[in-house]
Amino acid sequence: MTPIKVLIVDDSALMRELLKSLLSQDPSINVVGSAPDPFLAREMIKQLLPDVITLDIEMPKMDGLSFLEKIMTLRPMPVVMVSSLTQKGAEATMNALELGAVDFFPKPQLDMKRGIENRADELIYKVKTAARAKVQTLERHDNSSESSSALSRIKFSTTEKIISIGASTGGVEALRVVIKDLPANSPAVLVTQHMPEKFTQTFAERLNKISAVSVSEAKHGERVLPGHVYIAPGGKHLRLKRSGANYLCQLTDDAPVSGHKPSVDVLFSSTCDAAGKDAVGVILTGMGKDGALGMLEMRKAGAKTFGQDEGSCVVYGMPKAAYDVGAVENQLPISKMAEAMLNACGSAKERHIRV
Repeated sequence: MTPIKVLIVDDSALMRELLKSLLSQDPSINVVGSAPDPFLAREMIKQLLPDVITLDIEMPKMDGLSFLEKIMTLRPMPVVMVSSLTQKGAEATMNALELGAVDFFPKPQLDMKRGIENRADELIYKVKTAARAKVQTLERHDNSSESSSALSRIKFSTTEKIISIGASTGGVEALRVVIKDLPANSPAVLVTQHMPEKFTQTFAERLNKISAVSVSEAKHGERVLPGHVYIAPGGKHLRLKRSGANYLCQLTDDAPVSGHKPSVDVLFSSTCDAAGKDAVGVILTGMGKDGALGMLEMRKAGAKTFGQDEGSCVVYGMPKAAYDVGAVENQLPISKMAEAMLNACGSAKERHIRV
């Protein structure tokens, strides 16, 4: 098997050497070069033809976001952003993912060298995943409300249905497509996206600005209401709980499940227990198997289940794993997912709305 060719772009000589040293631990990765700025990186891309680029956000001469935009417009290729674990870093990272970066690797704020060395496996995993990702030429988004207006005409029993969604690599863009299409009267939606703390709050705030529904980071014990989307906070598991006639968010600090925290399996399994056949499960783009077994529980309990199809996935890993075990009832392109979700919440009978 041909090793994955990686180009490191970072203005810090220490960071370039550190990333090279850690990535070179894996025999399937070949660091073919490193560049201190985007101008040299541009020439090295032409000469070395890397499979993956790791790209710093803050650099002199040209920042990483501007360079990323040029890459994704003129010569799309898998890019893993290297960003700081700060609020500013989170905002820039969300911009990068919207521009087409496959994933990001957050730098710790303190004792950076040791912190990154302790997460070498994560870095290697992200680069290897990026090498398998499908990237497309950057297209500008239209955040108009036409889709949500059309979907608001779908008849569904608003408060009796719960939609749970899981995603990982490529999920930021996939979730943007789905959530911005939801009408203001959408059934409640719970989301687990693999993402560290601080980043999930920024992600929720950005989605809230472009959506008819209210999007926020989930809080422990808050009531789950229609017209709202609840994002699992980084570093916490999100579970759906039932209390009498109401649904609640429950956040726990348990150990990782299926290798992740938050875990999609945790969300799906709890949704199965709390909502049963009144639930809809959706699994989107991502590497690995998280969510497959939880979704299988949901389908066996009578819930409707959907998976993103291979053609529209950045990484067709999690949806494939769920499909292979029989958890996915229907596979759909991401552009059709919101409509399918709402149609699955349809009911021949009108039910009373809880307030």
